[in-house]
This record gives sequence, C-alpha cells and structure tokens, in this order.
Amino acid sequence: MAKRGGFPGGMPGNMNNLMKQAQRMQRQMEENQKELETKEFTAKAGGGAVEVTVTGKKEVTKVKLSKEVIDPDDIEMLEDLVMAATNEALRMAEEASSEAMNKMAGGLGLGGGLPF
Repeated sequence: MAKRGGFPGGMPGNMNNLMKQAQRMQRQMEENQKELETKEFTAKAGGGAVEVTVTGKKEVTKVKLSKEVIDPDDIEMLEDLVMAATNEALRMAEEASSEAMNKMAGGLGLGGGLPF
C-alpha cells in the first residue's frame, strides 16, 4: 500500500516536466526583462513643447523643452508639463511590461491571468 501524501518510487514524470517548464519560463522572463530594459518610451505634453524619454527600467534619460514653453513668470505650467510627460512615458513603460507578462501567462494556458 502506498504512503499517503507521497509519490511512491520518486518524482513522477509530470513533475519533471513542470520543473523544466518553470525553468524555461524563468529564462524567458529574464530575456524579456532585459529586452524591455533596453527599450525607450517617449511622451510629449503641451502639444509637443515638453518631451520626456524613459527606459524600460523606468529611468528618465532625456527631457527636451521648446523655447516657447520656458516662461520665467509661469514656472508652474512648465513643471506641470514635465510631470505630465514623465507620467505618460512611465505609463507606457509599465504597459509594455504588463503586455510582456501577459504573453508569458498566456503561454502557460492560464488565459492571460493566474487562476487564483
């Protein structure tokens, strides 16, 4: 009679396949993360007067301002435009990251999400 809660004779073949699949998925996730980190996302605000570029690592790499937007008497407007462009670029990077994760989850047959 087999013991309760164990696998007689060692790990079943399905468990080995699951472990291999998990390792393959981990490698794929690491590759996707590295690829994402090299991408850049650029967003504009104020009709293109302010442009901000961020990486997939969510680091700001470039801020470009047009001369027309620089008004010493209205610094608040410039601050708001920089903030809006930065937030949009970060949102784009996050969306790309989420899409990559959803592709990975979809490949597991989970319907694009986790079952719990």
